[in-house]
Amino acid sequence: MTAVADPVTTGSGPVSVAEFAAVAQRVLPAGIWDFVAGGSDTELTLAANRRALDRIGLVPRVLTGSPGCDTRAELPGAPAAALPVAVAPMAYQRLVHPDGERATARAAAAAGVPFTLSMLSSQPVESVTAQGGVTWFQLYCLRDAGATADVVRRAEEAGCAALVVTVDVPRMGRRLRDLRNGFALPTDVAAAHLDPASLRSTHERRPGASAVAVHTAEAFAVGLGWDDLARLRESTRLPLIVKGVLDPRDAARVAELGADAVVVSNHGGRQLDGAVASVDMLSAVREALPERCGVLLDSGIRGGTDVLRALALGASGVLLGRPVLWGLAVDGEAGVRRVLDLLAAELLSALELSGCADLDAARRLTARVADGRPAPGGVR
Repeated sequence: MTAVADPVTTGSGPVSVAEFAAVAQRVLPAGIWDFVAGGSDTELTLAANRRALDRIGLVPRVLTGSPGCDTRAELPGAPAAALPVAVAPMAYQRLVHPDGERATARAAAAAGVPFTLSMLSSQPVESVTAQGGVTWFQLYCLRDAGATADVVRRAEEAGCAALVVTVDVPRMGRRLRDLRNGFALPTDVAAAHLDPASLRSTHERRPGASAVAVHTAEAFAVGLGWDDLARLRESTRLPLIVKGVLDPRDAARVAELGADAVVVSNHGGRQLDGAVASVDMLSAVREALPERCGVLLDSGIRGGTDVLRALALGASGVLLGRPVLWGLAVDGEAGVRRVLDLLAAELLSALELSGCADLDAARRLTARVADGRPAPGGVR
C-alpha cells in the first residue's frame, strides 16, 4: 500500500488526496470513522483493491509534442465533465458534516463532475439538485415496488441526469466494525427518501448488531433478477448505469438490456469479502461490452495516478468514494473542493508525465503489473 505523510503530525495541510484520511480519522468519532472506512468480514477485499492498483505500472511515452492536456470526459448525462470522474454514491453524509450531501453536491458542481446521490441520502434529492451541477441518483430496489417507482419518478422530476442502480447488495455484507460498535444512526440523521415510519430501527442501538444492516434487510428487495432490471430500464427515460458488476458475462447481459454504462465495483470491499479487486476485472468487462456502453471503475481510487491506471485499462472514468467523505469531514464543502482540486492536479500531472495530451492518449498507454507482464486491456 502506498505510504503517505501524516499532515497532522507534519504540521502541513493535505497535499494529496490520500493524506485526507489521517485528518478525517482524527476529527470523526471512532464509530463513524469505522462506518466510513470499514469493509466486510476480515476486510481482505478492502485491502486487495489498493494492492491491485498499486501493482499496475504505466509505461510513459516521450517526445509526443503535446503542449498541454485536456481532461474533459463524456459521462452519462454529463457530456463535458471536467474530469473522467464522478463522486460515488455514499449514504448518510450528515454523519460526517452537518451540511452533508448539499455540501458535496456544491463541491462537485464547482469541480465540474457528476455527484451521485445515494437513495439513503440524509438530505432530499430536490434540495441537492438545487445546488447546481450534474446529479446522478443511486437506487436500491425496495420490497415495495411502488415505493421504488415513486423514488425513480421523484429523481426524474428533481432533474437528475442519470439513474445508478446498485445490483451487488442481495443483502448487506457483515461489516464487523459496525457489529462490534453496535452502530446506529443518531436521531438527527435519517434516509430522506424512505417512509419515516420505517426508519425507527436505524436509530436503535443493539449490542453486536448494525442498525443500518437491520434496516436494509427489512427494506431492500430480495431475489432480484434480470427481469427486474429490464423493467427498470423500461420505466425510466434517464440514462441507466448499473453498479456492482465484476463478471464479464453479467456485464454483457446488462448491456443487452439497454444499460448506458457499467460500474466495475466490489462495493469498496463492503460486500463479499474475498471478491476479486475491481481493477483486476476492468479490462475483461470492457472487452465484453459494446463500444456504446461506458465502463467506470469504482473501489480503491485514491489519486490521479489511479485514474490514469483505470483509463489505460479501458475505463471511461472512475467513481471517487471515501476520499470525498474524508474531505467533507475535515472541512465541509471546502474540504471536498480541496479533495477534487487535488485529484485534478494529480491527474493532470500524471497525464503530462506520461506524454498524454488527452484521455484518448491515456487509453493507448501500456500498463504492466509488478512482475513486468503486460496488464490486459486498454488500447495498444
